[in-house]
Amino acid sequence: MRPTSAVFRPLSHRVLTGAGVRYARNVDPASHRVLTGVGVRSLKPNHMHTRGILSLKDHVYFSKAEASGAGRNGTVKSFGDSPLELKMSMPKTAGGKGDGQNPEQLFAMGYSSCFLGALQLAAARANKKELAENAKVTANVFLGHPENPDIDGFGLRVEITVDGCPDDAIIAEAHEFCPYSRALKHGAEVTVTKA
Repeated sequence: MRPTSAVFRPLSHRVLTGAGVRYARNVDPASHRVLTGVGVRSLKPNHMHTRGILSLKDHVYFSKAEASGAGRNGTVKSFGDSPLELKMSMPKTAGGKGDGQNPEQLFAMGYSSCFLGALQLAAARANKKELAENAKVTANVFLGHPENPDIDGFGLRVEITVDGCPDDAIIAEAHEFCPYSRALKHGAEVTVTKA
């Protein structure tokens, strides 16, 4: 597949200021310098903010899952129409036994499925439904250490590959519409409470 704008489009940078979040279109990620109307201003990495928050006015569905046991080596179960329970395990390459599923597998499965649905919807809206009927979407989710040495633990990188749909505009539209893509691009509301 040829690279498309959906895969390689750069994210816009936003700079957190005292007055809120504003777009900074000319950001050099290496030096964290912003070209402003009065020249170049330097920013420390912890002042960079590359996404905002997409909030919901309502919901049409919600999913509930519960983790218990030894964290990434425990169990997870979902509730609802078709409950699922899985044994979790750190991958062997990350020092685990690899004898169960891991969150990255589940995330990749959800993202690829959701993106395929968005792709087929985008094709139907463009009156080109046949272009995405036999498409396949692969999500590669990478678990690794952040480049920023001030961030401890792991981070994720995602690569989406679309096979069987040659239309770059439809792929780009699917990337804009897919809720997983939106969550990663725009952010999602996350509330942590104590039960």
